[in-house]
Amino acid sequence: MTDTFDPDLLRDRYRSERDKRLRSDANEQYIEIAGQFAHYLDDPYVEVQERAALFDEVQVAIIGGGFGGLLAGARLREAGVEDLRVIEKGGDFGGTWYWNRYPGAACDIESYVYLPLLEEVGFMPSRKYATAPEILQHSRNIANHFRLYENACLSTEVTDLTWDESDRRWIISTNRGDQMRARFVVMANGPLHRPKLPGIPGVERYQGHSFHTSRWDYEYTGGDSTGGLDNLSDKVVGIIGTGATAVQCVPHLGRGAKELFVFQRTPSSIDVRADRLTDPDWAADLQPGWQRRRMDNFNNLVSGIPEAEDLVNDGWTDIIGNLLIRMRRGEGEMTPEGIARTMEMADFEKMEQIRARVEEIVQDPVMAEALKPWYRQFCKRPCFHDDYLPTFNRPNVHLIDTDGKGVQEITERGVVVDGKEYELDCLIYATGFEVGTEYARRAGYEVHGRDGVTLTEKWADGASTFQGFYTRDFPNCFIISVVQSGFSANFPHMLDEQSKHLAYVLDHAQRHDVTLVETSQEAEDAWVQTIIDQAQYNVKFLEACTPGYYNNEGRPADRTVRNGSYGAGSPAFIRVLEQWRAAGDLAGLEFA
Repeated sequence: MTDTFDPDLLRDRYRSERDKRLRSDANEQYIEIAGQFAHYLDDPYVEVQERAALFDEVQVAIIGGGFGGLLAGARLREAGVEDLRVIEKGGDFGGTWYWNRYPGAACDIESYVYLPLLEEVGFMPSRKYATAPEILQHSRNIANHFRLYENACLSTEVTDLTWDESDRRWIISTNRGDQMRARFVVMANGPLHRPKLPGIPGVERYQGHSFHTSRWDYEYTGGDSTGGLDNLSDKVVGIIGTGATAVQCVPHLGRGAKELFVFQRTPSSIDVRADRLTDPDWAADLQPGWQRRRMDNFNNLVSGIPEAEDLVNDGWTDIIGNLLIRMRRGEGEMTPEGIARTMEMADFEKMEQIRARVEEIVQDPVMAEALKPWYRQFCKRPCFHDDYLPTFNRPNVHLIDTDGKGVQEITERGVVVDGKEYELDCLIYATGFEVGTEYARRAGYEVHGRDGVTLTEKWADGASTFQGFYTRDFPNCFIISVVQSGFSANFPHMLDEQSKHLAYVLDHAQRHDVTLVETSQEAEDAWVQTIIDQAQYNVKFLEACTPGYYNNEGRPADRTVRNGSYGAGSPAFIRVLEQWRAAGDLAGLEFA
């Protein structure tokens, strides 16, 4: 096969599209939701029940009730830890899937690998890409199965975490007046839980109705997560943001609204979704251990590791399939540099297909051109949808492309782009969550370690951990995140690997009456250097990307070098953890 594209021309186009979107304020372009914007954080799904403040003590406190907290709780239960408590700011378990109930919300990683603990809980998703209500119910099923509702504090937000050196306990303060204590704390806050707003001039002046997609206002729109937004039939609606959330909800807004204006800075990559119901015969034939095998297969393929068979066979693994085809044709050298060049060519080929799909579906050629993504596929989270692009063929749907500049201004009546005001009845923010900002801002609370040092202060120049889990002077505190840890497109897979690892350490502590676990300074320094050494290729790749939360809004060198994930890839990170546990000496940790 002969390529029909010119790599040099594509590189130039990608570079020019990136450059026009670069901003000096990077992450500072977003507004923290606080003060006059605090109502965007309100929980619209439950009525908070009054309760007495707690001043009790538990062995293990888990902060966060999303998949990270659920998996940590499940693996700790399996390790025999009984005295634990989950603290969750939402009114129930689910994390992202508690908050994200917007119309069309569904996973974009195959359900059979994305939903954790399917075999343990005995659940089979109804379709290849489960919808939000089913994922939320599965979260509840996990919490019930592992008895995590017992002693849980829901609708409770941590406001401060302080280490008491004399008592070797963490003091956990909350918005409910609690001052509970815990021997060990697991911070499973999740990377996508605190919504953010764009810092567009005038954002505080808008007088129409507005809400963030993570707090969808069905009382205003009508309908539910399946659509039917009938209350919008006489409303002019605008939405800012065209990432994964918008891709899923825009088709429903297009069907429901009198008029819909989609304000776009950077188009998403939209590939085929091809959702379908679960085949009951296929499900009945699955053998024990099937989910783990499928998860490993997917993780290897999206990490560039060949597999004899592609079990998932979706848009995520397709680009790796293109890479392997090129390698079988003898393209490129089997060196890191050669593989990178071959991967780039496979990426060019895939993105040409994505852009051709836009042309095939969108009838207006000007609109089609504006919807084409000009960047490497994994510069931004790829999207998969069969209804998003056709929505722009509706006469009531208008794409307002800002040519990379973003919205100019928000007024009392609407949104201004290139000097033109678009008057709106309702403005929806699909602007995502806090990513890349300092820890206390992302988490919503500060952590005070030994001698009062804060995590924000310690990490002022970048994160500093051992294996991503432990940081010196914050003993008995375990962090579940992507920072200096493993990262996979299938995030729950990595959360499970991290949870199994922490359960191993806490099981050791419980069996040996350990009251203090802390990384040595030497182990932390060595790990940080490993992260820095491995980061160089990732930084080079991300620097060439269009701005977004993957690359710190176009400035990856500021944070990615130290705050990035394990650069050798998630399969390699998993092996590091497995080999560390197999050695049995818990090297790098200090115990008392």
